[in-house]
Amino acid sequence: MTADAAPAPAGEATGPKGRTSTTYLRYGAGKVGGAAVSLLAVLVTGFFLFRLIPGDPVKTMTGGRPVSAEQLAAYRREFGLDLPLWEQFTDYCRKALTGDLGTSYQFRAPVTDKIVEALPNTLLLTGTAFVLYTALGIVLGTRSAWRHGRLGDRLNTGLALTLYSVPSFWLGLLLIIVFSVGVGPVPGLFPTGGMESGGEEGLGHVLDVAHHLILPVITLVAVEYGQTLLVTRSALLDEMGSDYLTTARAKGLRDDLVRRRHAVPNALLPTVTLIFVNLGRTVAGVILVETVFSWPGLGGLFYQALSVPDLPLVQGLFLFFASAVIVMNTLADLVYPLLDPRVGR
Repeated sequence: MTADAAPAPAGEATGPKGRTSTTYLRYGAGKVGGAAVSLLAVLVTGFFLFRLIPGDPVKTMTGGRPVSAEQLAAYRREFGLDLPLWEQFTDYCRKALTGDLGTSYQFRAPVTDKIVEALPNTLLLTGTAFVLYTALGIVLGTRSAWRHGRLGDRLNTGLALTLYSVPSFWLGLLLIIVFSVGVGPVPGLFPTGGMESGGEEGLGHVLDVAHHLILPVITLVAVEYGQTLLVTRSALLDEMGSDYLTTARAKGLRDDLVRRRHAVPNALLPTVTLIFVNLGRTVAGVILVETVFSWPGLGGLFYQALSVPDLPLVQGLFLFFASAVIVMNTLADLVYPLLDPRVGR
């Protein structure tokens, strides 16, 4: 060993691979730490934000019945609404950090139980739509970019931009009017709302749920696929003039192989970001669509909670929604260096 060469400190990885691993761990720790700070900010914001909603939850729960001042005071003591705001806040944070999101005012049940009860219904709706609009957006976005400027590209991007700008609740109402109620020669083919008609078992129940699922899924796919299409198309257009594609063509590879094996994998990074963001929204549900179609998921539950206002349920759902998006964004950040080693250096 020369005089200039110093031994590496114990426990520190050496060599190119070691340096890469250490860099990735440092990068990942920074992203996870940022996510933790974001979750703490959501926790604080959620508590104070929903206390700005006008209305008295205790009076709303009495349903307009004549109630004495003593009874109202008893309700407020039961739900902790008689405590000073700072005491309510510290109690809320302490319980939330241990997984206790409180008890719903209107359902008189733990908020966590209500979330677990409604989550499968939301995942069925938004998960089905997510798979369809992601696949449709990637396929059409790839074809549009590869045939940039042609009639098919103009039609695809024009339709995607139009549908992406349409409010989901408006499109949902329009589909209900046309295909559920019926307009002119078009009969009512689908239910106006809900998840099932009831009374069916086995395969009949599955078909009944699928029948109720069609219109809300079409609404979500129509509104959401355009974003994936546009992001995929833009990313692929940026890769079109790259030297490695020219080299691949010069080697005699077919155009489809050049696109599938070389261009698309290198253009996926922005699309991966969008996929993870949409995954977070899939867990969080879609409030407007679930409300319009009376779908018994987290979005509909959030709307019910806002109408009271049911503060523990609103806060718990808001924290759950935001956490889903933050976690998925963090996972996307952690996946980036695996797809592109230049990220995180």
